[in-house]
Amino acid sequence: MADTLLISHHVSYIQKLGQSQDELAYHLTSHLRLNAIYWGLTAICIMGRPDALSREEMIAFVMDCWDDNAGFGAHPGHDGHLLSTLSAIQILIMQDALDKLDVNRVVSFILSLQQPSGVFAGDSWGEIDTRFLYCAVNALSLLGKLDLLDKEKTVGYIKRCRNFDGGFGSCVGAESHAGQVFPCVAALAILDRLDIVDYDTLGWWLCERQLPSGGLNGRPEKLEDVCYSFWVLSSLSILNKLTWIDADKLTKFILSAQDPEGGGIADRLGNMVDVFHTNFGIAGLVDLDPVYCMPAVLIEKMGLRKGWTALERRQITSK
Repeated sequence: MADTLLISHHVSYIQKLGQSQDELAYHLTSHLRLNAIYWGLTAICIMGRPDALSREEMIAFVMDCWDDNAGFGAHPGHDGHLLSTLSAIQILIMQDALDKLDVNRVVSFILSLQQPSGVFAGDSWGEIDTRFLYCAVNALSLLGKLDLLDKEKTVGYIKRCRNFDGGFGSCVGAESHAGQVFPCVAALAILDRLDIVDYDTLGWWLCERQLPSGGLNGRPEKLEDVCYSFWVLSSLSILNKLTWIDADKLTKFILSAQDPEGGGIADRLGNMVDVFHTNFGIAGLVDLDPVYCMPAVLIEKMGLRKGWTALERRQITSK
């Protein structure tokens, strides 16, 4: 079991992901393609290897995902969606290619999806979720257009999603889940409205997500999963409650889920690796901005950093 982050292995794993276009699995996951590119690019950037993937090919693919009717789709020919639109914006910013974007059309698409209640639908089909709300708030902030958002209506919806345990759900009345706590807390951080969060109650709920293995789960009575290293850790970082979990045990759990031969990180030891868990596992080990889910240095440069605290980390990287 590796006790260091195997950077060269993970970079190699990510580089090979786009080379399997003849395999059925590649086509079955087309609905996640743009998101997967964002996960892979973010991972290599925070590992200090931003040039490991072709900039020109990546930008060309992103622009091919533009849906003339509605933002960016996950793959060329797919309908536009808020989730893939945010990924496109994040990729273009990380690649210093935001000039490729028709900002006004993108902003118009995003704002058109806000519902009367304040929540956002993901696309024209109308599914609502606090995660889509976060995508909208994050994207508008990155584009410098947050002033166009009805902030009070947006914050009002998040507030109605708050539960007795301090957590947040996917919609009003839904149970608390770490995967929903993060987008709500991060959106509130961007909107400078963390005043509606019960810091201590939510902090306790979040720290109770840590299991004896050191890993974190998304809600009570569920298995630990590497991806919650980001969702829970980022929320605790924004709330300045990082000392409420055992960081060393969490680090060991993440490192144990690495594939020491082919690279990549799985949801837990013994399972198959994937780029989603690779990115969010690395995010639990290397500093990533916990609000925007992008390299911290880049967000700092853009003047968007919020008042979060970083985890004190021991040296766990290897080349």
